[in-house]
Amino acid sequence: MEENRFLKLIGGKTFFYIVAFFLLVGITIYIYTKISFIFYPLEVILSTIIPPVILAFIAYYLFNPIVDLLERLRIKRIWGVIILILGFSGALTGMILLTAPSIEAQIKDLVQTFPDYLKQLGETLTQWVQSSFLGPYYDDGYNWVMERLSELPQLIGTYISNGFQGVQNVASTITNTIVSIVTFPFILFFLLKDGKRFRRFIIKLFPPKFRDDTKQILTNIDIQVGSYIRGQIIVATVIGILLFIGYLIIGLDYAFTLAIIAAVTSVVPYLGPTIAIIPAAIIAIVSSPFMFIKLVIVWIAVQFLEGNFVSPNIMGRTMKIHPLTIILVLMIAGNLFGVVGVILGIPGYAIVKVIGSYLFYKFKQRYNQYYGEDRGYYEMEE
Repeated sequence: MEENRFLKLIGGKTFFYIVAFFLLVGITIYIYTKISFIFYPLEVILSTIIPPVILAFIAYYLFNPIVDLLERLRIKRIWGVIILILGFSGALTGMILLTAPSIEAQIKDLVQTFPDYLKQLGETLTQWVQSSFLGPYYDDGYNWVMERLSELPQLIGTYISNGFQGVQNVASTITNTIVSIVTFPFILFFLLKDGKRFRRFIIKLFPPKFRDDTKQILTNIDIQVGSYIRGQIIVATVIGILLFIGYLIIGLDYAFTLAIIAAVTSVVPYLGPTIAIIPAAIIAIVSSPFMFIKLVIVWIAVQFLEGNFVSPNIMGRTMKIHPLTIILVLMIAGNLFGVVGVILGIPGYAIVKVIGSYLFYKFKQRYNQYYGEDRGYYEMEE
C-alpha cells in the first residue's frame, strides 16, 4: 500500500516516462558533442538570430505596458506600437544629436589621457610602497615583474599565429552586432503587436491537460522577468543621473562619460557598480587625495539612496533573491556564456526559479493529497 501510494505521489508510470525522456536528452547531448561539427551551420543561424531576439524581448518588457495603456485609451494596438516606436526613435535620435559632440570629445580625451592617469597612479603606488614596510621587498617584486615581461615577446609570437582567426572573430562580431541592431526593431514590432497571439499559440502547443499550468507559469515568468528588466534599467538610469550630479558637484573630470559608464554597467547588479567606480577612482586618486575622498562620499551617498529608496520602490517585491545568490549566478553565467551570461544570468535564473517553484508547489499539493491526512500537511503559500 505504501509503495503504491508513493508511486502515485511521484506521478506513477508518468514519472518513469519523464526519467526515460531525460535519459534520451542526455544521450542526445553526448552524441552531439561527438559530432558537433555537423551542426555548425545551425550554430551560425542561431548565433545570428538569438541576439536580436533577446534585444527585442528586453525592449518588449519595457514598452509593452505603455502599449497596453494606449490600448486602454482606445488607441488601436498597431497604431500604439507605431506611435511608441516612432516617438522613442525620434527622442533617442534627438538625444544622440544633442549629446554626441560632448560625449565624443570626452571619450577621445579620456582615451588619450587615461594611460597617463594609469602611469601616474603606478608612480604614486610605487612611492607609497617604497616608503612603507613593503619597501625592502619592492626590488624583488620589481625584478620578478621584469622577468615576466621579458617573456612577453615570446608570448606575442605564440599568439600572432592566431591573429587571422582573431580578425575573423572581430569581423563576425561587428557583423552580428549590425544585423542585431537593424533587425531587432522589426522583431520588437511584431512582439508588441502580436504578443498575446504568440502566448496563446505557445499554450496551444501543450496538451489540454497541461494548458492551465503552462498559462500560470508563463504569467509568473512574465511578471518576474518583466519587472526585473524594467526595474533594473530604471535603477541603472537613476544611478547614472545621481552620479552625474555628484560628479559635477565635486568637479570630477569627465563627469558625463563616467556617469554613462556607471549607468550601463549598473544594469548588472552588485558587480556592475563595482566595475563602474574603478575608472572614476583612478582619475580621482591622480587628481588629488581630497578629490578621492569626495568621490567616496558621493559614491556612498548614491549607494545609500539606491539601496534604501530607489530599488525598494522601483523593484518592489517581485524578485526576492539573496545577494549571495545573485553573485553566484553572475559568476556561473559569466563563466559559461561570457558577457551575455552576466547580463542575462538573473533573468534566466528567474525563469528557472519560477518553473522550479511551480513544480514544487504542485508536488506539495500531491503530497497533501496522498500523505497529508495521516502524516501532516505541507503549508501551502499562495
